[in-house]
Amino acid sequence: MTSLLIDESLKAKWKRFFEERCKPQLETIALSYPEKRSLCVDFDDIDRYSSELTDGLLKNPLKNQFNAEEALKEIDTARDSKMALHFRVVNLPEHVTIPIRKLFPQHLYHLISIEGTIVRRTHIENKLLIGAFQCQKCGAIIKVEQKLDVAVEPSECDARQGGCGRESHFELVRTQSTVVAWQKLQVQENPEALRGGLQPQKITVFLEDDLTSVDMINSGNRVRINGVLLLIEKRREKESPRVYDFGINAWSYDVKESTYEDIQVTDEDIEEIVKASKDPLIYEHVQKSIAPSIYGFAIEKDALALQAFGGVRKILPDGTRTRGDIHMLLVGDPGTAKSQLLIYMSKLVPGSLFTAGPSSTGVGLTAAAVKDEFSEGWTLEAGTLVLADGSLACVDELDKMDERDREAMHQALEQQEVSVAKAGINATLKARCSLLAAANPKLGRFDEFIPLYKQINLPPALFSRFDLIFPIIDKPKKDTDEKLAEHMLRLHQNPEKYENAKPFFSADFLRKYIAYARQNSKPVLTDDALTIIKEFFIDLRSKSIDGEVPVTPRQLETLMRLSEASARIRLDKEITVEDAKRTITIFYEFARRVGTDQETGRIDLDIIATGYNHSQQGRMRIIIGIIDRLSKESPDSWAKHEDILCEAEIARVDVSKAEDALKRLLEERRIECRLGKYRVIT
Repeated sequence: MTSLLIDESLKAKWKRFFEERCKPQLETIALSYPEKRSLCVDFDDIDRYSSELTDGLLKNPLKNQFNAEEALKEIDTARDSKMALHFRVVNLPEHVTIPIRKLFPQHLYHLISIEGTIVRRTHIENKLLIGAFQCQKCGAIIKVEQKLDVAVEPSECDARQGGCGRESHFELVRTQSTVVAWQKLQVQENPEALRGGLQPQKITVFLEDDLTSVDMINSGNRVRINGVLLLIEKRREKESPRVYDFGINAWSYDVKESTYEDIQVTDEDIEEIVKASKDPLIYEHVQKSIAPSIYGFAIEKDALALQAFGGVRKILPDGTRTRGDIHMLLVGDPGTAKSQLLIYMSKLVPGSLFTAGPSSTGVGLTAAAVKDEFSEGWTLEAGTLVLADGSLACVDELDKMDERDREAMHQALEQQEVSVAKAGINATLKARCSLLAAANPKLGRFDEFIPLYKQINLPPALFSRFDLIFPIIDKPKKDTDEKLAEHMLRLHQNPEKYENAKPFFSADFLRKYIAYARQNSKPVLTDDALTIIKEFFIDLRSKSIDGEVPVTPRQLETLMRLSEASARIRLDKEITVEDAKRTITIFYEFARRVGTDQETGRIDLDIIATGYNHSQQGRMRIIIGIIDRLSKESPDSWAKHEDILCEAEIARVDVSKAEDALKRLLEERRIECRLGKYRVIT
């Protein structure tokens, strides 16, 4: 089989190319061979030398690769022995870059390039490359080159290899066979290439030898794969027809660092973006470009704009990483356009993904080890937060997921990575994305006088991971209702001519604006802006009474991220006082809406982080102290319910609030109850 590929004329042409254009690179490889065993050549370098060679590469890549590698064996280097090198071509021309969904049979066995996101990755395994089989009749060793997807045994004892020429039974001789490291990827179309509700298409990619990697490529990585399109037979039942999938035998790949590299921004676009950024009304224009058909939500749309542009990710001198991505949660009444806002943002921000809570398991949102049908082993599959790495993940109905799935998000939101330890797979995947989520109240309507954690089926620890939380309440109000009705009816009356429903910037332009800003703007805090933010933070904390903690350093980081995003919208190098004030306005509105202690009227963000305000925490401490004292004084070591309430009244705790504290302490399993008596759990 292999001898049929030998073409002495073609091999000579490749040998001349390597000797004339690649000798220094080959000498460098010789110094570290066999650790380095691939010669990577730029397609343009070959094309400048001989268009005949590049034409042959694209149309008959397997033949050219084989002859090129045979030629490499004959190149003299400083190394005493010859090297068996892989010939790999990088940077293929754009005209051979084909979308996954547009791969057709005419592309088979051609050299192509695809772009996408890795959603699965197998372990590195050993694949039989050349099988050595021993004839059971004459004992001859017959070597057979193996196919990618099916094991191939000799049909007869090949006389050309010294065999008897008869049909026989064969046994694999492992010590004389050739194996190679092998790994399989599943690559999915990038989300920004999908419009109109299209489902992403996937393709299997095979890596061999030094292309395989434990840490260079991972689920969630955006990649460009160069390789040969092949047919891979699907698993089938007996007597069922043969069905094939496309697969790619990779020659080389590039991992892209940023989602925004895929957005093509021309010089004309940059000129328009810079011009728009200098407009004094730029913030108003951006706000009017976010879901203009949805009436109102001014403060929420301002916050969404900041989330889209994002803060700056940093690595501190001690190696600590701080996230620049902004997490935002919308909670409130049904029918208030929360889902529409999420869908709009998922289409606006480059590389973003949308999913709904009920359809998202822990695997769907984070990552997991799953059984692979092809290799019959375990593979690492990326979820929404990993696939949206570097962009925005939009998750609707977050409250509908079960508790196990939500817990998997804690690490992803704060550390921006996802860890998987299952079936021998121990991996950490990047999840450096912003999260925009929506949730509905348990009882249908949001009550601003009831703590957030009581109304939304989410744990307080998860609430605390969000930078901003906005309740959306549907309150009847004549002036607002008139404007809302006018807007919606005009929109339906003549949608094409209704100016208030038209975005100031087109979605395509704003998408390019966001990509350009995130790649090129890294604003730095000025001393004046620093003073404004510091004074606001200190002022809030100075209003603390009896150990109350209105805000924490976590909120200070939120203020910093929002300020950076505000400066990015202007493409500014500095965060100004105006940025700081704009940030404080948005943050204060969030804190006022969900962090106000209804008993004192003061801002207390402990309500979000712990589920209790400072007053409730104080009463719970008093009740625990009472139970502990009474149980120690009691002969049976239990405190009676009526005695607890009596002591609480003496301590000036209202009976109803004491009952509430008992209920909370039982829910947290800090106390236990038996036959109307209580004691502290130690």
